[in-house]
Amino acid sequence: MSMTKSKVNFFEVERAGINTTFQDSGRKNFNHIGIPISGVMDRRNYILANAILKKDLNSPVIEFAYQGPLLKYNGEKIFFVITGDVKFQIIKNNKEIIIGEPYRVFQIKNNDIIDILSTNKSVYGYLSISEDLFLDKTWGSISTNTKARIGSNNGEKLSNNQKINIDHKNNNTSFTKLNYINSKIEYIRVIKSTNFDYFTEKAKNYFFNSEFKVTKLSDRMGMRLEGKNLENKVSTNIKSEGLVKGVVQVTSDGNPIIMLADHGTIGGYPKIANVISADFDKLVQMTPGSIIKFKQVTLEEAEKLFKFYNLETNNLINQIS
Repeated sequence: MSMTKSKVNFFEVERAGINTTFQDSGRKNFNHIGIPISGVMDRRNYILANAILKKDLNSPVIEFAYQGPLLKYNGEKIFFVITGDVKFQIIKNNKEIIIGEPYRVFQIKNNDIIDILSTNKSVYGYLSISEDLFLDKTWGSISTNTKARIGSNNGEKLSNNQKINIDHKNNNTSFTKLNYINSKIEYIRVIKSTNFDYFTEKAKNYFFNSEFKVTKLSDRMGMRLEGKNLENKVSTNIKSEGLVKGVVQVTSDGNPIIMLADHGTIGGYPKIANVISADFDKLVQMTPGSIIKFKQVTLEEAEKLFKFYNLETNNLINQIS
């Protein structure tokens, strides 16, 4: 009996981009040993990338920031989709250029190129393909945390000239398109955090009624802000306590820093607030120089807003035919 040797399918990374990693929804229940959840920064755009291709919503994707990768494909035809406010193009036969459109399925064949040029007034975008990526899991997740060197790709960003191997299974995919626009909100909503009363009334008033600027010192671990100093009346340092994604710490210089996906699991700066889960996607897409204004909500309001966020996400998934 003759056996047909399966073709090797892979992307060759001709340009890795600025901060390109493999991500999924993250790893759970390891904070007690110093391992954060990690996972994608923009949850909704991640979910939509897989939903449009009719894949398991927790399937691995390629997350990129600002400028994405340039990938040359080798193998049998596959489908892909890119989500986020992203400019990209497909180059066929080294000459024909097709302008890409986010939230729309495209097909690529052998030697075609995906060139993800940039995000548009935002930070993160996502590439999902119709097939499976050959990636190793660490503690139940492929998510890459480059600070801790944990996850697939040896815990590192993608690099030039590396190969991304693909398990080709001829998954059925249609040329689906979702009409979706990434909206912005005027305020980032927060609830009070555990050390809220460490701060003076003047500092609290400033936090909720003034503006902060996103600095260039922002990455997957945290987002540093600058504005007028938030005066602490108790102590600018505390015994290290557990941290969660979205918590707003205030450093000794009086400026806030918001913990993001790859945050440390403990910290010794007082915590004034916590960004609600429903607004986290909008927060992480704010580029350096953007202005943030905070608005306080109650825990009950935050829970309702997250339920609405999930309902809205599910409604978008249901629109995919």
